[in-house]
Amino acid sequence: MNYIKFERTLKDKINLWLFKQKVIILYGARQVGKTTLAKDLLNEHSGSQYLNCERPQVWEMIKSSNPERIRSTIGKSKLVVFDEAQKIPEIGQILKLLIDTYPEVQYLATGSSSFELSNELSEPLTGRNIKFIMYPLSIVELGGNYDRIQLKEKIEELLIFGSYPDIVSRPLAEKPELLDELAGDYLFRDVLRFDNIRRPDILVNLLKAIALQLSNEVSFRELSNLLKVSVETVQRYLRLLEQSFVLFSLNSFSRNMRNELARSKKYYFYDTGIRNSLIQNYALPENRTDMGALWENFCIVERLKHNQAHNRRVNMYFWRTYQQKEIDLIEETGGKLSAFEFKLGKNSAPPPKDFMKNYPGATYQVVSPENLFEFVGN
Repeated sequence: MNYIKFERTLKDKINLWLFKQKVIILYGARQVGKTTLAKDLLNEHSGSQYLNCERPQVWEMIKSSNPERIRSTIGKSKLVVFDEAQKIPEIGQILKLLIDTYPEVQYLATGSSSFELSNELSEPLTGRNIKFIMYPLSIVELGGNYDRIQLKEKIEELLIFGSYPDIVSRPLAEKPELLDELAGDYLFRDVLRFDNIRRPDILVNLLKAIALQLSNEVSFRELSNLLKVSVETVQRYLRLLEQSFVLFSLNSFSRNMRNELARSKKYYFYDTGIRNSLIQNYALPENRTDMGALWENFCIVERLKHNQAHNRRVNMYFWRTYQQKEIDLIEETGGKLSAFEFKLGKNSAPPPKDFMKNYPGATYQVVSPENLFEFVGN
């Protein structure tokens, strides 16, 4: 099978920041396409060099923290990529030394585990870096290879198998095995070796529990009882899973009403294929009871990608009352509220009267496959 190349929206955004005396940091989960994007940038700029920080000789050279030695290796390169840079101890200090010594060179560092790389970078590179997060393929990016009709036909497949670049274009028969490999230790190995995690079974069981509660509020106490660990351990593991781009969370929205849930959280997966692998459910849509939850997860992730692509600084929440009135997504930007309800079918859903009454001026929209492209700005 021929490899299908997808144009990534981040490439143009990164190009805007090249050669402005900033270290560019590209975060993202494994296999989302960071290396491919970095090499595309290298190919478009002469005088470039790629360094794989997982290779022992590269690791030793960079670890020396000797700018002259590193410079002798990269020669007169104007653009240098440090791939999997989190493998290098004190990488932030090394990049700071390089950009201070050779500011004319553009340094780009990729990392698959933000908790390792950002902790190393946050202090040394303060004011000297610009960060980007890379997600699995967006439906807009898929639109470069498929037309609207093909994409609509592909939606249910995306809900079940996700949108990792190496998964999307594979035959259906190959996708479960590839996803299982991706969702195994390879995806979580950085998490498992971080912060003295000695019980990977707890981490996996926590993820399975979150997967089975998709689109529902999460109770840390219930998870604690289920896993037989402390609430603090549950919260710490969830933070690590967010920092490693497996999960993300939404807080409940509350401003005016006494009966609003004020301290609740919902967790979603950056990729629905990973979620389905964890619970080993690749059943067809007609044999599933979770298609609505998968659609909600998919739409919220697509909105994250849309907001990033359009530089929208948005606070995202869900809304629910104790009487079970709910809205899937609330966006707050510029003092305005936008409410979205996600329905996989064509059926409409009127907005909750309490919400519209208490938040005058808020907009409301039901998002289905029919108007998905309007929702993601395509």
